[in-house]
Amino acid sequence: MSRVPEVLFVCVHNAGRSQMAAALLAHHGMGRVAVRSAGSEPGDKVNPAAAEVLAEWGLDITAEVPSKLSTGDVEASDVVITMGCGDTCPVFPGKRYLDWDLEDPAGKGVDVVRPIRDEIDRRVRGLLAELLDA
Repeated sequence: MSRVPEVLFVCVHNAGRSQMAAALLAHHGMGRVAVRSAGSEPGDKVNPAAAEVLAEWGLDITAEVPSKLSTGDVEASDVVITMGCGDTCPVFPGKRYLDWDLEDPAGKGVDVVRPIRDEIDRRVRGLLAELLDA
């Protein structure tokens, strides 16, 4: 791709999985990828365990605010990655959709959320390699 690819991460509350994925892709992408996240039913705040496990890696998501998924978010994206949002994500022709089946970190402690973070990181690095080789 000659332009900066745009990636949208979507989960139900936009408080855990999608926030971690967006932060990790933004970090690893170093400006080479535009990243956003949203939720079908956004929560009030970022999951504290998700924030804590990212802080262990020097990433701070405590100032992020869960946002509502909009049609515009999807339209602006090249890749839409859903994480348990079911059928609430609008589908547009020409978009690449991936569904990452990941455990929901809601209500879980850091010992459970760390492996979720690690799996998201693994997938994000793979996605980044694909996007930048395209």
